[in-house]
Parts: sequence; C-alpha cells; structure tokens
Amino acid sequence: MLSYILYMIFMIPLCFLSKGWYLIQNMLFFLSFMFLTSIDFFCWSSLSYMFGYDYLSYGLVMLSFWICVLMILASYSVIRYKFYNKMFLFMIMLLLMMLYCTFCSLNMMAFYFFFEGSLIPTLFLIFGWGYQPERLQAGLYLLFYTLFASLPLLMGIMYLYDNMNYLYFSMFYMNNFMNFYLYISMILAFLVKMPMYLVHLWLPKAHVEAPISGSMILAGVLLKLGGYGLLRVFEYLLSMGIIINVFWLVISLVGGFLVSLLCLRQVDMKALIAYSSVAHMGLVVGGLMTLNTWGFYMTFVLMIAHGLCSSGLFCLANISYERLGSRSLLINKGLLNLMPSMALWWFLLSSSNMAAPPSLNLLGEIGLFNSMMGWMWMVMLFLMMISFFSAAYTLYLYSYSQHGVYYSGMYSSISGYCREYLLLALHWLPLNLLILKSDFVLVWF
Repeated sequence: MLSYILYMIFMIPLCFLSKGWYLIQNMLFFLSFMFLTSIDFFCWSSLSYMFGYDYLSYGLVMLSFWICVLMILASYSVIRYKFYNKMFLFMIMLLLMMLYCTFCSLNMMAFYFFFEGSLIPTLFLIFGWGYQPERLQAGLYLLFYTLFASLPLLMGIMYLYDNMNYLYFSMFYMNNFMNFYLYISMILAFLVKMPMYLVHLWLPKAHVEAPISGSMILAGVLLKLGGYGLLRVFEYLLSMGIIINVFWLVISLVGGFLVSLLCLRQVDMKALIAYSSVAHMGLVVGGLMTLNTWGFYMTFVLMIAHGLCSSGLFCLANISYERLGSRSLLINKGLLNLMPSMALWWFLLSSSNMAAPPSLNLLGEIGLFNSMMGWMWMVMLFLMMISFFSAAYTLYLYSYSQHGVYYSGMYSSISGYCREYLLLALHWLPLNLLILKSDFVLVWF
C-alpha cells in the first residue's frame, strides 16, 4: 500500500523536469498496470498504517489511476503551448495522491481529510487552465457547495468517535445508530458531491468552465467520492435509512427525469454531457437508497461505467472544441464530413451513454432498475421516462453534432491524431470489456 504512495511521492519532482511530460505519463501507465495485477478479493488487503483496500476501494482507485493517465493524454494543448505544463503535472499528481488516499483510508477522519483535500487541486485546475473568465464563479460554486455540506460531516465523525472511541470502517458493521441529526450530517456532504438533484447546480458550471482534464476528473472520479462515502456510511445508518431514504429516492428519480428534459434544451456540448451525468447519478442515488444488495452492487458498477463513459464523451467534445474553437451545437454540425473516423467514436461512446449492450452501463442500469422495482413497483414510470429520455438526449447530441450541413467557417478536413484515437480507445475498451468479468462485482459487499 505504502509502496504506491511512495511511487507517487517520488514522481512529484519528475514533474518539474524539462521533458517530464511523457515520462510521467508512461510511469502512470506502469503504475496502473502494477495496481491492476495486485487485485485481491478477500476482505481488506494490502494493509499498512492507515491504509488498505477492499474490492470497492480497489475498483475506484483503479479508475482514479486510469482517468489521471488519460487526463495527461488528453491535455496535449497544455504541453504544446507550454502553458505552465510542469505545474499542471504537479496538480494532477497531487490530485491522484489525494484520491488514492481517500479511497484507501481505513479511518473515517483520514477519509474526511483527503475527501476535502481533493477539492484544492481540482479548484486550481479550473482556475488555472479553465477557458472563460466565469471559471472563478464556477470554482467558488464548487468550493462553497462542498464546504457547506461537509462541515456537518466533520461534526458527525466527531460524534461517532465520542460514542465509539474508534473510527475504523471495518468495525462499523456492529453499530446501528438511530439518530436523525447524525444521519443528515453523515450523508449530506456525499449527496452534494454525487450530486443529487437540487444540490447539483455547481456541476454543470464547473464542467463547462473546467479544462478537459478538469472535466474528466470531475465526471470520472470526483462524483464517485459521494457514492463511495454513502456506501461506507450506510453500514451503521440502516435503521434510520429505512425510514427516511424514500425521500432521497423520490428526489433523485423526479430530478433525473427533469434533468433529462433539461438535456434536450442544451446547446453547449459540455453542458449537455454534464447534465446527463446528473441524470445518471440520480439513478445511482435512487438504487443505493433502497439499501438492498442489488442496489449496493450495481451502484458500484454504474459508478465505474459512468466514470469511463462520461470522461470519454468530454474528450470527444474537447476534440471538436480544439478544431472549431466552439462547443456550441449550432457550430459543431456535420462533423461526419469534417472528421469521418471520429464519428465512429462518437457513436460508440454515445451508445454506451444510453446503456446499449455490451457496455457496463447496461449492467449497472438493469441492476439499479431491479433494485428500485423490488423496493416499489410504482417507480417504474419514472425509470421508463429516465431510460427513454437518456436515449433521446444522447441521440440528440450524436445526430445534431454529426449530421447536417457543416458550418461554412470550417475550411479544411482535419482528422484526429493517433493520440486522440488511443485516448478514446482506452476509455471505450475497459467500458465494454469489463462486462465479461461482471461476476467480480458481487464480491465486495
């Protein structure tokens, strides 16, 4: 466990080498593969002072490593224009360390510390490498939404320590607190991070203003911190959850439906993909709140799937942004003529986004539908709506951007670079091949 942390710490000085970009990228790929081979299914493994992982942490750490490498692969414009590229690598390494420590903390207080810490490098990514002047406002939204909700979490953790004299995740299974205030304080921060409908306003703003790397890490990993936290705290909030969870479930489903309608009105590609994230996370919150095994397993699956799929779509939006200088769907039309080979990747990732087989999204969504239908069959109406509109806005994004007469200001045919095809393949292949080993999902709980 500590070996990976030391690996990352010793990589930080390498960020400041004059030709460190590809070195860092390749070393991170190497780290990902090393971590991939150390998979272990039984209980908590790789234990060291405050760190260790079970299968749930393992999946999310793997996702963090993968998305962070792909962030470097996607942010080629930073190195091409020499735009503070050493600082940029340093931020990514810092963020990766924070995420790794968050998912691997055994102690609730350490988890809180790193959970909040991951906010700072993200904020710097948005402030430093974002596109428009509104990025300051977007960063402050992100900061204040998260901080406002996470102070009660700190109080809740202190209360737990006062009561139990320990804060280890692995020992929480013995407790069951029947305390409304504790319940609200423990889950509020995670619901904002997810984000649940009604507290989701920071997400589209942050996404639209963030650079490609910021969007990728936000969609890919930072939204998963919320799900991870909820899966961990519901271990000792079951009796309270059974009473109140229906409230969150209703908000998530109605919200998912409303956000899906919102998606159909977007003209900014990044905003559309960001709102679709809110709709998918609504399903995750809904499934998790039923507190049954289907919900718990499939929350994990859809989090991994959404991380890869959303991140890939943001990469695609960025590729056309780099060519055309605009993210508006009014200008990004007829891309099938401009970049024919890229249209295949648009199709593949869009189909995964609407949960077409054989993507991991399909497995996750079927499982979450199962979990919510088992809880109450009347939610079927909203599930149908969300599923239908999910396909509708994805098709809208795909057909609007690929078909039609292309904008007259574009004068040449610019195809993608090998780097971009590699980037998209590395998003799409795990997303569609992981379903072959979907039996592994059932080991973490």
